[in-house]
Amino acid sequence: MSIRDTVPVRSEDRRRILLAKEEPIDRMIDETWSLEPDWKMDERWAGIIRPYGPDDVVRLRGSIRIRHTLAERGAGRLWSLLKSEGCVRALGALTGNQAIQQVRAGLQAIYLSGWQVAADGNGAGQMYPDLSLYPADSVPNVVRKINNALRREDEKQHLAGNHEIDWFVPIVADAEAGFGGSLHAFELMKAMIEAGAAGVHFEDQLAAAKKCGHLGGKVVVPTAEFVQKLVAARLAADVMGVRTLIVARTDANSARLITSDADPADQPFLTGARTPEGYFQFEGGLPAAIARGLAYAPYADLLWCETSSPDLDEAREFADAIHERYPGKLLAYNCSASFNWRKKLNPSELAEFQAELGQMGYRFQFVTLAGFHTLNLSMFQLASRYGARGMTAYAELQDEEFAARQRGYRATEHQAFVGTEFFDAVSQVISGGTSSTLAMNGSTEREQIADSTARPGLSAPS
Repeated sequence: MSIRDTVPVRSEDRRRILLAKEEPIDRMIDETWSLEPDWKMDERWAGIIRPYGPDDVVRLRGSIRIRHTLAERGAGRLWSLLKSEGCVRALGALTGNQAIQQVRAGLQAIYLSGWQVAADGNGAGQMYPDLSLYPADSVPNVVRKINNALRREDEKQHLAGNHEIDWFVPIVADAEAGFGGSLHAFELMKAMIEAGAAGVHFEDQLAAAKKCGHLGGKVVVPTAEFVQKLVAARLAADVMGVRTLIVARTDANSARLITSDADPADQPFLTGARTPEGYFQFEGGLPAAIARGLAYAPYADLLWCETSSPDLDEAREFADAIHERYPGKLLAYNCSASFNWRKKLNPSELAEFQAELGQMGYRFQFVTLAGFHTLNLSMFQLASRYGARGMTAYAELQDEEFAARQRGYRATEHQAFVGTEFFDAVSQVISGGTSSTLAMNGSTEREQIADSTARPGLSAPS
């Protein structure tokens, strides 16, 4: 006999138990009723198709709603920026510190590239090419690290009474080809939202043979199969209760293989030939990319056509074809580090390139591998100078840091930058203001770095 069998249950406890049982049912009814008019009437969902109903979403949510504040806030802010700015420009960040510098410099969004995570930030601890070889939770983990870095910066600045910068900028993260099928995409999307991503992009390549968009050997999946992945991503966001932006990327422009000939939408682009692995030869090219963009448009918030060069005519043809059927559809453009920009564009074309893209509707524009190239070149340059001239070279780096303070750079004081003063403040609260072990008191940084200025005559880099 259990304790429950021997101890009488009071009447108020019975009522509380009954109410607890009824609460999830009442909540499900309320949420179902609220979702339907939201999807039908809110401008955010104009033109978006969901092949499922509100009751499906609510049934999959579980009995307790968990809020995802950073993802919610980021998605709302990103949508607002895309609808109001000429274009939102972003750089690929590899670390939290890089993200802080981007926001400090005035960028309004952050791009997180799977290529960069594969190269130097994945959970396997390996350096990989962009072939989806790393663990599937690697990008969500880096999203979380970047958000944690931005959160620490916000805590520091709030403590100091500085509120001129909103540090929680939206992060658009790379889900690659979803690391499997629709269920994998569903779970990956949830992980991205839990980490705080505002937008997530999926590409229509075969996950098992995924390649960087600027490599050869790409294999795309049938159009309808990729639409199911987009539906899975949308369902995951709806279940999580977050208006995450979904970016649908097609690699059909340069892909020459496809997994199946079963989808009628792909028939015009098949040659009939097969490969030894069983793939079907695929003509690809811009017509195929346009056909897929049109098929994906009702299931995604932005469309991205991966290209092989910075070609405005090609970009315009894609945009015009999409907007003829879906006026105002938001587009994304990869200003890739794989392009030789000065070889492809003259100085005036280079200066106006992003503005012209913005006029075509490419509202989100980003340099995917900016973090990788910045990290490698800056260290190579310092190491070369240091190897030749020793501490004189490092002192010149400090001179540049001191000069950059005038433009808002703060990492010169590295102890304060990572939050030492913040944790001194925590110690003071815990000790009632009596702590004798504060880290910044008597620190070398306060004595030598905090008040230093640049060498006379040193000009700050532009």
